Amino acid sequence: MAEVRADEPKYAFLNDKAAQKQNRYGQNIELTHKASELRNRSLNINNIPVIGENPNRYKQHGFYFNADNCIGCHACESACSEKNDLPVHLAYRSVGFVEGGSYPAYKRLNISMACNHCDDPVCLKGCPTRAYTKFAEYGAVLQDPDICFGCGYCTWVCPYNAPQLDPVKGEVSKCNMCVDRLEVNLKPACVAACLGNALDFGVIENIPQNRVQAKTAIPGFPSTEITHPNIRFQQNRPMPKEITRTDAMPLKYLRDDEEEKGLFRTAVDDKHRWEKHWNLKKLLTSHESAHVIFTLCTQATVGAFIMTVAASWLGLPLLAALQEPYLKWPLLIALVMIATTGLFKLNMHLGKPHRFYRGFNNLRWSPVSREIAGVSLFYTGLLGHVFFALFDHAFARFLANAFALIGVAGGAVGLFYMYKLYRIPARPFWNHWQTGSAFLGSMLGLGALIIAAMCVVTQPLAVESTRTVLHTLILIMMTGLALEGIGHLAHAHDMRHSNHEGAASYYRQVTQYGKSYIFRNVLLGVSLMLTLFLALHGFSDYLGLIAGLALLLSMLTGSAFGRSLFFVLVIPTTMPGAFFWKNSGFIEHARETGLAEMPQHGVAYEHHHPFKLGELLETIRENSIQDMIAHVKGIFGK
Repeated sequence: MAEVRADEPKYAFLNDKAAQKQNRYGQNIELTHKASELRNRSLNINNIPVIGENPNRYKQHGFYFNADNCIGCHACESACSEKNDLPVHLAYRSVGFVEGGSYPAYKRLNISMACNHCDDPVCLKGCPTRAYTKFAEYGAVLQDPDICFGCGYCTWVCPYNAPQLDPVKGEVSKCNMCVDRLEVNLKPACVAACLGNALDFGVIENIPQNRVQAKTAIPGFPSTEITHPNIRFQQNRPMPKEITRTDAMPLKYLRDDEEEKGLFRTAVDDKHRWEKHWNLKKLLTSHESAHVIFTLCTQATVGAFIMTVAASWLGLPLLAALQEPYLKWPLLIALVMIATTGLFKLNMHLGKPHRFYRGFNNLRWSPVSREIAGVSLFYTGLLGHVFFALFDHAFARFLANAFALIGVAGGAVGLFYMYKLYRIPARPFWNHWQTGSAFLGSMLGLGALIIAAMCVVTQPLAVESTRTVLHTLILIMMTGLALEGIGHLAHAHDMRHSNHEGAASYYRQVTQYGKSYIFRNVLLGVSLMLTLFLALHGFSDYLGLIAGLALLLSMLTGSAFGRSLFFVLVIPTTMPGAFFWKNSGFIEHARETGLAEMPQHGVAYEHHHPFKLGELLETIRENSIQDMIAHVKGIFGK
């Protein structure tokens, strides 16, 4: 528990004496009934079984920020970091700013932001390990880093960049509302440290003394409809019609005079002009390369396996050649190898890969947990089908078909929730139906490509059944490519004409990665033309084989570029950063030049793969077996 100093100033104490019954979103501010069993329990802060005496303990609290008073001194950041003993590259609260006008009428607006302890915390629903809990005490959304396995999905879904992924420890942590201070009637450390009296804290919807506004919008602040955040703003000082960010994000904010006064909308700031670049190093070696490999491998193998099983169960004459042993077994072995590669890359991308089993904890809410469950069922079904298909026995054939059914069902569930987990309002570039068309197109196109490649290698091309199955696979590839192409066209049109961060992502797509984007589009067109040629000509001669090899290279390269662009282009609805701090451009510069070696810059290298395979196995053997057993017992015990 926090200690109350003898000389604690009066402004550091909570002083709410009254509260409204509901907030502006229609939610009850009183979070429990007076007879609820959730009341009168200890939060066990530092294992101290003390119950706070705050009369408003079970009311929703929140921050109040007066932008007119903030001088950008970063005292709130320092106090928060000192209290929570944070490394220099992390900050639960950070101060950024936007600016507008020109000398002598230049104006700057500072914005201090931490976790907003929302009414509808998307981090809690998205986290696959259930590391988040929203407490009835103060409405605090708290996170346990010891439960987290470092997937970082909460950092994707949060519109305010509140959860902080530590690339060194491989775990997420965040603002805890200083509940230890609230229990003794003290305001959070950041509020008590504020020099300009810009930050305040109390029961939500209560306007502090000497304040006149309690707005939910401020330039650069994302839509409140995503999470219903518990923060209120005051900003009386007028800003220019156009204000810009000083960080690397190509965003600016324009005042919409037709709407409520002071309401700003997002627009593109062409900081990089309109020159086209490749940026291949950033594109192909990004932090999310593991997701590129995993999504492509999984979609391809699920598609190929479903086609193979459908050919067997439905007796499709167009795919009859898939039942030939010389094709079936190399194909199944290839699918196992490709799926294993994708799962391994994804698991090693975790901050704590030896805690992978915790990904099943939140099946009720998290699309990540459901994706993991579906893909795991697919992989289990694939392995089981391959194993029992080795035996020529009626019961073994029954088990092989049963596992095939599990694999097909698991694959369908896994791919559906793979799509759902990327429909994130806080990342508008992804929150479009084109994400589904791209994933479905990859499943059809790459799945058919794998089967066709194995067919060409293992089957005589002069046989009629081989020509038939190849022709069918080419048509499936053409369908997948066409579906992907239509989605890309619609997505580009919608992003270009949008008024959110998606427009800035499109700007980056045609400038910073413009040449790579054009290259991907050319490959997509070439692949479509090659499928059309092969559908008419076939693989019967050297020209057909050369076209088939070109199609293989074109589709694989195009898929790698397209999926990499999907990940590197997304711009989240994060708050503005400063010139150095919380600036992605400076972070890249520091890592490239070696400035990241100096801790005072607050930039850490991404040590997000802390385990080599041998170290991982040793860690599992020594530290995780008992924990895993206890974890499984706990699940079944519940």
